[in-house]
Amino acid sequence: MAEFYDDQELEEIKRRKLLEYQRQLEAAQAEREAEEARRQREELLRRILTPEARARLANLRMVRPELVEALEAQLIQLVYAGRLRPPITDEELKEILARLISRQRETEVRVRFTKGRA
Repeated sequence: MAEFYDDQELEEIKRRKLLEYQRQLEAAQAEREAEEARRQREELLRRILTPEARARLANLRMVRPELVEALEAQLIQLVYAGRLRPPITDEELKEILARLISRQRETEVRVRFTKGRA
């Protein structure tokens, strides 16, 4: 009976190790896919932005990374939709950023307070 229990224990250990190995493989695969997507995105941005515009985005990324992520995605979509022609210069990028930031401020300011309502 003790021998049977040992076999069950051994099988359980093997099963756990196999699951752990599978999780590690899945995590490594997900990491490789994310890295490949990042490389493709960088290559697209390299093709559609001038070096000066890329430098501006790199500087802005240090301060507002979430804004840069959203902006990069929008730029790629606009170029693919034909609404923006590459290469996007630093001046064009400044205009796009100014419009984007002014829209964000408008959204923040649009809060209304009404009198007499509870």
